[in-house]
Formats: sequence, structure tokens, C-alpha cells
Amino acid sequence: MMRLPAFSLLAASTLAEAVEMLRDHPGSTVIGAGTDLLPNMKRRQVRPATLVSLGAIPGLVGIRRDDTGGWVIGALTVLGDVARFPDLPGALRAAAGSVASPQIRNTATVGGNLCVDTRCSFINVTEEWRAASGPCLKAGGDVCWVAPKGEQCWAVSSTDLAPAAIVLGASVRLVGPGGERTIPAADLYRPDGIDHIAKARDEILTEVSIPPLAGLRSTYLKLRRRQAVDFPILGVAAAVRTGDDGIVEEARIVLGAIAPAPLRAAATEEFLVGKRLTPEVVEEAGRIAALPVRPFDNTDLGSRYRKWMTATFVRRALRELE
Repeated sequence: MMRLPAFSLLAASTLAEAVEMLRDHPGSTVIGAGTDLLPNMKRRQVRPATLVSLGAIPGLVGIRRDDTGGWVIGALTVLGDVARFPDLPGALRAAAGSVASPQIRNTATVGGNLCVDTRCSFINVTEEWRAASGPCLKAGGDVCWVAPKGEQCWAVSSTDLAPAAIVLGASVRLVGPGGERTIPAADLYRPDGIDHIAKARDEILTEVSIPPLAGLRSTYLKLRRRQAVDFPILGVAAAVRTGDDGIVEEARIVLGAIAPAPLRAAATEEFLVGKRLTPEVVEEAGRIAALPVRPFDNTDLGSRYRKWMTATFVRRALRELE
């Protein structure tokens, strides 16, 4: 049995107190439900000396409408509640409902999934396995075993909510020592498997805001080895707005779990605008979406299969939105 390393636990009662605890304890990190953090600690992927619990802070749980008619979701809202909330956009409900198992969805939080660590078959293993093979870049070594000739970590983004949030034009609120700031969800992620998130260690993600969608229909599809529990090896979030004549006026497609950050399929979006979602158009859209995809062999199944399934899943998503 893998056991947790020693750590101190601090429980904050306010956001200001949590920020202060993070500032005063170097090497600390926040914990909400811990469904991803604690397994990573058991594998000694991360060793925070102090965990700052957010569970007692009021105002971080709930789903509500804002003054614009959009949605605001607290960071500690559990994924099960998001999946079951009927009025939320389809992509967000589908993404939340695809995470892990019912037990985990009723514990894991929105903020935790948006900030979930990148994953790779060379890092998400036991400490003994990493020691036997030699540490990779993410484990403190000097080589990426996925791409040994490169200088970058290619661990993949494994959040299901991020592609959905990006395709819906969502923004996130961050609170830290310098005050608070709101950034687009797309700007929260960096194309680096180690430095993968544009949030300072002493900043806390407190809520997600989704603007009014004005007729934008959306969905999210997930590829994984098993249809429960597993992290994505491909995620496709798609959204389209069509006119009364069926012509696509706006298209958004975001690919997850194939690179260190979610990828916007801009060429596919441009191709779709001005067309009807006929079988021929959908077929070509899938082909265009898969063209620039270069997944590595660092997750379940092979990179070629994931590239092939990118085209397939984009087509399936678009067919759902016809």
C-alpha cells in the first residue's frame, strides 16, 4: 500500500487567510477534495510540506446566474452537481459527468479539475519505478523520456473541464497576495508539462464564469481506455451557432489530452463557418482537425490511434450538434 508522506494541514476560514497561509509557508499548496493531489503525493510526484484546506471557506460552493444572464460556478462545487444541473451548457455538463466514477464526481471539485496536474506514463508511476528508469524532466531529471532530444516536458493536459470551459468562452477568477484578477480560461494553460498553469502558487482559483451563449449549442466527448474512472486520452469540446437557414455562423472546437495544454482547432472552426453541417462537411472537418495533431506515446494507447480518433471524435461531436 502506498502511504502519504508527512505533511502539515492548515484549515483556512477565509480567502485572505488561505492566501496568507500560502505566502507564509513555502512549499505549500491548496487542497480541496484532493482526489488528484493525494494519489500524486502517495507516488511522491509532489511533496508539499503543508496543505492549505479551502473546505471551510464560505462562498466557494454553488451555481448561480449573474447579472448578464451567464453562469458563475464556485470552485469547490463538486462535479456531480455540475453534471446534474440541467440549465448549464451541454459541454460543461458532459465534461463534468465524464470524470472518473460517481463517487469521485461527488467529491472532486470544479477548481480541482481545472487545475489538475498534467500526466505522463513516465511520471504517474511509483517512486521505485521512476528511480529504476531514471527521473524524467518532470521528476527532476534532465531528459524527457517521451522526446529525449527535446528540452520540454510533454506530459499531457488531463482536465476534462478545461476544453469545455474554453469552448464556452469562460473566465476564471484568481485571488492572491496582489488582489484578484479575472482571465479567460484559455489563458490559464501553458504548453509546458511542468509549468502548465498560469496561476501563481499563492493564488487561488475561486470561481468560473460562463457568459451568455445566445444560441450556441455545445457538447464534449471523451476517449479513454475504460468508460469509467480513467483520465482522458482525448477530449473534444465543440460548440456551434447556426442561423435559421442552418448555416454555421460560429464554430468553436477545443482538443484536450493530446498536448500539455488544450488546443484550439482554429482551422476547423474557420472551415465550418458559412457551411451547413452536411455529412461531407463534417467528414472534412474531422480530417482538418486531426492534421496538426502530434500526440506522443505518453498515455494509454498509441499516438497514431489518438490522432486517428481526433478526427473521429470531432465528427461525432459535430453530428451531435447538427
